[in-house]
Amino acid sequence: MNYEILPNGLSVPKIGFGCWKIGGEHSADPSLDGWSLAALRSALELGYTHFDTAETYAKGHSEELTGQAVRESGIDRESLLITSKVTPAHLGYQSVLDACAGSLRRLQMDYLDIYLIHWPAPNMPLEDTFRAFNQLVEEEKVRHIGVSNFSVEQLQRSQALCATPIVTNQVPYSLGDRSYVKNGMLAYCQENDILLTAYSPVAQSGMKINPALGSIADAHGATVQQIALAWLVQQKRVITIPMSGNPKHQADNLAAAGIVLSEAEMQILG
Repeated sequence: MNYEILPNGLSVPKIGFGCWKIGGEHSADPSLDGWSLAALRSALELGYTHFDTAETYAKGHSEELTGQAVRESGIDRESLLITSKVTPAHLGYQSVLDACAGSLRRLQMDYLDIYLIHWPAPNMPLEDTFRAFNQLVEEEKVRHIGVSNFSVEQLQRSQALCATPIVTNQVPYSLGDRSYVKNGMLAYCQENDILLTAYSPVAQSGMKINPALGSIADAHGATVQQIALAWLVQQKRVITIPMSGNPKHQADNLAAAGIVLSEAEMQILG
């Protein structure tokens, strides 16, 4: 397993497990519980240690199932890195505290490793948000703070308000989506020791835009999806959180962190 290690000592796997669609999408779907738990169990058995969920995923049911799978696995909680997110509707001081308490209750855990603002919102009360975040860190209910889908300006404002280093901005990034490269976010994160967590890392559009992708995959005895992931995580301060319920695909995703692309291949992919 390859890691990004930040100056504050936080070590995060290059490839984690995204929990969107675990337990449902925008609402809970108990008919998916068997599939969801099987997906989480196989991920844990394969050696995934970073699990990324949110209070809005399946209206909290994703957190419930993630916690259940961790407890049933018998794996030491301290060996895992659990991320969750607060919705933009809950960014007031008390609302953040209540939201975090709800996430911990659903996960049946004592703390979150990383807690993110899920989306920016107009007129965000960031002073209140970070007053609550800072309190949660002081109370050891949260170990590290991050954001998601933030612009450089919003990230800088968050840094000024956070008593501890902002550890990540989670954004869409893939071969087919370079919007957070174009807006300067990737360079800013790399220059400031902030992880850029790439979600939707193997969007199908990215599988089609570069005719060299297939030949590079063949040269490494890998799938095009693995090369797309390897391209991401070979970049400084970039990690990613693909999701799959298929154990074979989960193993392939995890193995992608070990694929070393040449400088020429990285340039060809762009």
